[in-house]
Amino acid sequence: MMGNHTPMDLSSTQKKQMVGIVLLILAMLIVPFMDAIAKSLSDQYSIMQLVWARFFFHFAVIAPFALWRHGSKAFITEKPVLQTTRGLLLLACTACFWGSIKFIPLANAIAIIFFDAVILVGLSALFLKEKIPNNRWLASGVGLIGVIMIVRPGLDGFHWASLLALAAAAFFALYILSTRFLAGQALPLVTLSYQSVGGFVVMTLLVPFFWITPTYTDFVLMVTMALTGAMGHLLLIRSFEFAEASLLAPYLYTEIIMQAILGYWFFGDLPDAWAWAGITVIVSVGIFLSLVTKTNSVSTRKLP
Repeated sequence: MMGNHTPMDLSSTQKKQMVGIVLLILAMLIVPFMDAIAKSLSDQYSIMQLVWARFFFHFAVIAPFALWRHGSKAFITEKPVLQTTRGLLLLACTACFWGSIKFIPLANAIAIIFFDAVILVGLSALFLKEKIPNNRWLASGVGLIGVIMIVRPGLDGFHWASLLALAAAAFFALYILSTRFLAGQALPLVTLSYQSVGGFVVMTLLVPFFWITPTYTDFVLMVTMALTGAMGHLLLIRSFEFAEASLLAPYLYTEIIMQAILGYWFFGDLPDAWAWAGITVIVSVGIFLSLVTKTNSVSTRKLP
């Protein structure tokens, strides 16, 4: 009897895994459009206004949906302070990342963001008291070399905006760390709502100082920017309901390819040879860490 059921169970598992992979790849193909729209609008509008639009319209879409699905429980959580802090970390990450892509190629910036996997190794040892194997410390050191190849401090290819991308990676690593602490303690839509409410409230207080009334076309682009981000997050969350993090993590790097395509398509910029070499190093290290790590540390990328 057991022998008769094993092939069927395996086939069912494989089908679920394929669904998870497809959903993740779709998310990684959609989210770069949000960043490309933000980069295109950054010449006319401040980063502060664009970040406000990203969180405001995200909240405007997700909050009603959460209320419809969960009613009064939509904003009830055992740790509201940590949930709000998590959202503010994503806000800081988004602001730094979009500030960087105003000046440097999309692929360069997103590759530096993926350095969060390496930063997370150090944070896990510091805050979670995890015992980090030597091979992960070695891989983290190699990942740092990859970042240096892209940023090139003190050399002709250096641009200060690369440091904003590095700051975004640090904020995102802290965001992932806070996500670990909240794992299983709230409904996914509740967490997604809190993810946007902090940024929405803070940026609503700040945006009047930077406000420029958008044209109708630009307003539509801002809404589209936020909706693509929300859609990407939902697809990402769903993908991890079908497959484990270690299986999906390597496919996260599809985003770098899409960012490079959009960067060249819309802005005519491509990473140079040194940057491509650094990107290759970071991707290789990230995949290695995802394979040797049994946690979900890399699994919830994001999508600023």
